[in-house]
Amino acid sequence: MGTFPTMSTLASNSSAAPLSTGSSAASRMNVSRRVSEMKPSVTVAFMNRAKTMKSQGLDVLGFAAGEPDFDTPRIIKDAAIEALNAGMVKYMPTLGDPETRKVLAEKLVRENGIPTTADHIAISAGGKHSLYVACQCLFDFPAPGEPPQEAILPVPAWVSYAPIIEIAGGKVIELQTTAASDFKITPEQLKKAITPRTRGFFINSPSNPCGTMYSPSELKALAQVIAEAARTTAPNLVVVSDELYEKIVYGGIEHFSIGSVPEIAERTLTINGLSKAYAMTGWRIGYAAGSGVFGKKLIDAMGVLQGQMTTNITSFTYPAIRAAILKTADEVEKMRRAFADRAAAVHARLTRVPGFKCPKPTGAFYAFPDVSAHFGKTSPGGNGTPGRKINSAMDFCEALLAEQYVAFVPGEDFGGCGKNCVRISFACSIDQINKGIDRVETFVAGLK
Repeated sequence: MGTFPTMSTLASNSSAAPLSTGSSAASRMNVSRRVSEMKPSVTVAFMNRAKTMKSQGLDVLGFAAGEPDFDTPRIIKDAAIEALNAGMVKYMPTLGDPETRKVLAEKLVRENGIPTTADHIAISAGGKHSLYVACQCLFDFPAPGEPPQEAILPVPAWVSYAPIIEIAGGKVIELQTTAASDFKITPEQLKKAITPRTRGFFINSPSNPCGTMYSPSELKALAQVIAEAARTTAPNLVVVSDELYEKIVYGGIEHFSIGSVPEIAERTLTINGLSKAYAMTGWRIGYAAGSGVFGKKLIDAMGVLQGQMTTNITSFTYPAIRAAILKTADEVEKMRRAFADRAAAVHARLTRVPGFKCPKPTGAFYAFPDVSAHFGKTSPGGNGTPGRKINSAMDFCEALLAEQYVAFVPGEDFGGCGKNCVRISFACSIDQINKGIDRVETFVAGLK
């Protein structure tokens, strides 16, 4: 095997080489600090590296990508194709056409208990886009001499939350969790973290990267803390609830939307999309929903900003959204059952790997085992690469990919105790899961 660059090398070389202009002055020009200081996504880096190795003919088993391996259901594709053939190719309203916004609002009322309307819906180019626009509308940069507005974020958390919050001017306040608590915070932790500067509380259930989720009673308890704080210390507090994995649940815990709690409904923004449950990652369709007077104000503000960014999403995908929401329950359930089988398989295998500590996955399609028992050891080497010292999750994943051709994602960038963990996406066949864990067991057995 040839020599592959490390993740740090990939990050430093992530920009394209400058065009030669003959001007030394131009070569010294810089991009903005807010972007140049932003970390590239380690998830994308490992996923791309695994794809590169595979394209070179290497037998790489990828567990890095956070996307379903299923095809988009045919009924959804047909709806888009029919709309395209019918000439639905013009501009649309920025936040989506009224019919599709109405379908999404009715879904949220019916399935989630969220008191919303079509006017409270913003359709975007993916859940990440919704989150970015929302943060730009919620956070202000502080005036000189003033402290920044704060965003409470339980960690480990998806790698994009913190950068998106920070680029909007917010300061991230991390709340630590552990594997023993299934990576969940307590109401007491939340209460202690709220200050008069708290602007946002971000929650993701089911969780990426942890694969665990909060129960309805746990979310209601957190909602009561929010309601009390809003009456006293933090009147501008808004909950941002990322529910992108709401339909991929299998651990006996019912999905619950915190935005359905009456006391905080108007100060909750629910973010969702079609990427995960409907196997539509490449379609780039997300949406956000608010409630009440403030919810409408926030959605309208998001519309103003989105109108200056992207305007509407691709016009002929709106009928596909309606088809997904209204006509694919059976297909979604088949995918959910497949993920449930895979979750059981991956957890059974991981709990038998010496030194691994892994909470049971209950939602989404991730396992997040703690591998820190192996820090301080040296890998055996293999596939033409020498052994290396394992002092971190990044080291573990680097060595595993180079020596066994298995691509996991190191947990450092997820925050908190994630530095001891690796993320495993089981959006793949059970055969691949077993083959991959076989290689992991061989790798771990060779550590010294």
